[in-house]
Amino acid sequence: MICTSLQNKTYSEIMELLPDLEMAEIRLDRCELSDSEIEELFAQTDIPLIATCRGDGGDWSVSEHKLSIAVQAGARFADLEIEAPSEVSRRFQKLCRQCGTELIRSYHDFDGTPDEKGLQMALARCFRYGADIAKIVTTCHSPSDAARIEGLYSIILEDVDSLQGRLIAFGMGDEGRSTRISCLRRGAPFTYAALTREEATAPGQPATDELADLIYGSAEGFHRAGLRMPASKSFAQRAILAAALAEGTSRLRDYSSCEDSEAAIQAARSLGADVQQDGSTLIITGIGPIKQDLGLPLLNVGESGLLARLSIPVLSAINGIPFALEGYGTLTRRPMNQAAEIMAAFGVLLNNLNETGTREIHVPLTVRGRLIPGNAEVSGSGGSQLISGLLMALPLCDKDSTFHVSEPKSLPYMYITLDVLRHFGISTRSEMEGDAEMLEAEDWGGCTGITFKVRGGQRYKAADFSIESDWSAAAGFLVAGAVFGSVEINGMDMKSIQADIAAIDVLIEAGAMVSQLDDGTICVRRAPLEAFSFDLNHAPDLFPVVAVLAAFCAGESRIAGLGRLAGKESNRAEAILRMLEQMGVEAEADGDFLVVQGETWASRLLSGRLLHSGAYTSSHDHRMAMALQVASLGADGPISIDDTACVGKSFPGFFETFNQ
Repeated sequence: MICTSLQNKTYSEIMELLPDLEMAEIRLDRCELSDSEIEELFAQTDIPLIATCRGDGGDWSVSEHKLSIAVQAGARFADLEIEAPSEVSRRFQKLCRQCGTELIRSYHDFDGTPDEKGLQMALARCFRYGADIAKIVTTCHSPSDAARIEGLYSIILEDVDSLQGRLIAFGMGDEGRSTRISCLRRGAPFTYAALTREEATAPGQPATDELADLIYGSAEGFHRAGLRMPASKSFAQRAILAAALAEGTSRLRDYSSCEDSEAAIQAARSLGADVQQDGSTLIITGIGPIKQDLGLPLLNVGESGLLARLSIPVLSAINGIPFALEGYGTLTRRPMNQAAEIMAAFGVLLNNLNETGTREIHVPLTVRGRLIPGNAEVSGSGGSQLISGLLMALPLCDKDSTFHVSEPKSLPYMYITLDVLRHFGISTRSEMEGDAEMLEAEDWGGCTGITFKVRGGQRYKAADFSIESDWSAAAGFLVAGAVFGSVEINGMDMKSIQADIAAIDVLIEAGAMVSQLDDGTICVRRAPLEAFSFDLNHAPDLFPVVAVLAAFCAGESRIAGLGRLAGKESNRAEAILRMLEQMGVEAEADGDFLVVQGETWASRLLSGRLLHSGAYTSSHDHRMAMALQVASLGADGPISIDDTACVGKSFPGFFETFNQ
């Protein structure tokens, strides 16, 4: 990325310039800004800003004061020279840690370039004195000076895992001009430029436009605004089935069609519900109150694993006779063994409809036995979908139930179910287990178990509410904006309990700029992206696109939850590793972690290490197809995808929206 150094500007001039810049360094020692103007300036979150204030004649009080205001207001980076007194360094380092500001410790030599040992000592000092990013800038009088500066990227420092994304080293003067570009190729998170050559803050500093042409060339990037995402199929499918069970007529607003949700509508009709659509509103007259067994011999759930696992417990509670469950496509290859184990604890047996010669249970299958309420303990290691089905079915039984879920995964989806049930008049109590830190932070990642207490004899009542927009659908656009430009998405609920709202947390962890406008629009813009660690056990649908994000983050990223991916529309773990390998991205499985070695888009552009173009397979998996489309923005040529129609499962208009 290009950081434009701004000096000799007023507050209004700076604010006028910022929207056209990738990021900016505000020279507080050279701009006449009041304390309140500094605070207001750094409180803006549209682009990443660096607060810089050089020491003046040995008096560091003014510099510390101005920098501290900027940090407390929300500066993304703050630059403190290595010459700052130790007491100033200690105070300022502590402040940056408290405020979440990345600390740049900078070393300058305006006379020349030290020898290799001198440069390495300067670099070590920067990290010893608290640098998140070390900045080494010297004056180059010869090509050998420039070579020594570039050589810093090859050294190994004790106590510093990697210099990827953590070192900015370049030379001033004409002989150092090339290093301002080469530093990006070697892994610097950003480089510096002037607004114009006449406004350079250091000798040899190029203009922003000049650097942009050299780095990006004809690359267009990704800039989208005014986007709207489809309805969450996770909410829609649950709500459609609940409305089918309810007494009276429900209205589900803001519905949008996709294959899985349409399968839920057909299932509702099979149960006997009347389903009509008026624009974006579903009008469903349910079959409740349910006073006799349905006697349904067959239910088709399309290609939806969620609908299958919701329907098995629900029909087991109200059908009264054995029934067959059918589907098609990738669903017929997804194992249902854990669903069989859980249902057995409630007196229901699942078997393959046809003799397959394997112990694995798949759709089509037969379901025998009536759901027996009571107490049970089940494993949640295989996901939340069957547990969500139990939460929908057990209230229809004549007695109360209590069941404990150990090793819970995809917890947010269980709470989506409870939220939908609440709309339809069904109440259920839940108690989460975990350590004190989990309970204090409300971090579901630390949950070790959960107990649900379900009152029997309840009736579903008609509801009228809007279906949330889909965070799963938004994830690809958010990642594209974070890596390649910017994106604005309207209508997203930042208080949603959807699991894939975790995409926002991943992007923040990686360093992207994320903000919310007054009208609720979610904005994501490029920023220096760095390696991250994140647990996606509760949001496995994010894995493909987050893997693509990691490929453009400097350093080694570790993503937990790989073990959750085998039973998706594809063996998603294998598909992701195969995709990254074909793209030329170094990645491996390390137990439950996907480990990805990434580098920034600018580094890939300058080094020629863009992702490899060519023919790719989506493995008939809608999440893989979407991730491949995002990855194509950073490829060295076109990426063709063998099956793009698979996105119809969740987002039929994905490619049209992406390319609009």
